[in-house]
Amino acid sequence: MNIQRDVVMPAHAEAETAKSADAPEHDHFVSTEPFDPGSASALPPGQERFYLASQWTLMWWKFKRHKVAVASAIILLAMYGSTLVTEFLAPYNLHTRHIDFIYASPQRVHLFHDGHFIGPFVYAQTKTLDMTNLKRVYTPDHSAPRPIRFFCTGDTYRLWGLVEMSFHVACPAENGTLFLLGTDRLGRDVLSRILYGARISLTIGLLGIAISFALGLVIGGIAGYYGGWVDLVVQRVIEVIRSFPELPLWMALSAVLPVTWSPILIYFGITGILALLDWTGLARAVRSKLLALREEDYTTAARLMGAKPSRIISRHLLPGFMSHLIASATLSIPSMILGETALSFLGIGLRPPITSWGVLLNEAQNINVVALYPWLMLPVVPVIVVILAFNFFGDGLRDAADPYR
Repeated sequence: MNIQRDVVMPAHAEAETAKSADAPEHDHFVSTEPFDPGSASALPPGQERFYLASQWTLMWWKFKRHKVAVASAIILLAMYGSTLVTEFLAPYNLHTRHIDFIYASPQRVHLFHDGHFIGPFVYAQTKTLDMTNLKRVYTPDHSAPRPIRFFCTGDTYRLWGLVEMSFHVACPAENGTLFLLGTDRLGRDVLSRILYGARISLTIGLLGIAISFALGLVIGGIAGYYGGWVDLVVQRVIEVIRSFPELPLWMALSAVLPVTWSPILIYFGITGILALLDWTGLARAVRSKLLALREEDYTTAARLMGAKPSRIISRHLLPGFMSHLIASATLSIPSMILGETALSFLGIGLRPPITSWGVLLNEAQNINVVALYPWLMLPVVPVIVVILAFNFFGDGLRDAADPYR
């Protein structure tokens, strides 16, 4: 027996209903009918976007709400973007030496001189010898301001080793100096060397994680899909690798690299060492996911239709949790940057003439030098900033990829 009930609607609700019935359709349409993917192309543009919002779009919406992660992404984007124009940003060439300004202290930027605004400038420095502490002392000469030039010509360089140029964003005044972060034991500008070192330290993390990511996907995917004795062998290999202390193993493998290798081979050798020891965590994550997903109905259907295992893994299984893998890989990049910094600091990683943040910190091993010239420790600041930015960025990606948040 069907019972019909009359629904009494308020007058204003009836008016709104009549108004909406006469109004044209708009983007904020919500349908209660079952959605047919084949009819998506017939929907108005707004409705089609609503129905076809991909997993990456949903991740982006959730990621934008994580303000700290967004700020970290902007910082990382700026730092990686600076590596493309390092030669423009650096006031001096990487190898420019100022023999009259060895261990020169950082110069402060001023705007006013004798009560008058003259723009950004630094004061000239006069050098004296402190025979008590056996150190060079540089004092600013307040009677000699040296204006900073912008978008000017200065030291010559070869952009990416190809085109010879001399254009810089900022340059010292004529017959002046611009040591915003001081100089080292050879009179080289520390700020310029930090900017050049960013190109090596930042790219070694990206290149290393690309190799590690590929190894983790392949090895973890094989172990998780086939299972059985294949999974057993892979897991035992991972356990053996993870049982070794990480830093001593890095040091041992780095010491094997021939000293006669060119700087570029040393760079790729260190990158390979860091990547070959970092893929285990990602492989285990892939393996655990595939063990669960290989029993799903769509996997069985693909197998019955004759799809090869490589296609099932790459086209059906991995895309289902790729967002989680990318978040995990992002959190692994800081460990590679720290690994390169630690090896170079100990003198068994990258070696001059390659310049990285670890190589710069190698000059600060002597505590007596650091006590007299503390600005030699400044290369550790960008390392800390990058590590924190990657951690916050990875946390934001991980939260955005979590479907339960």
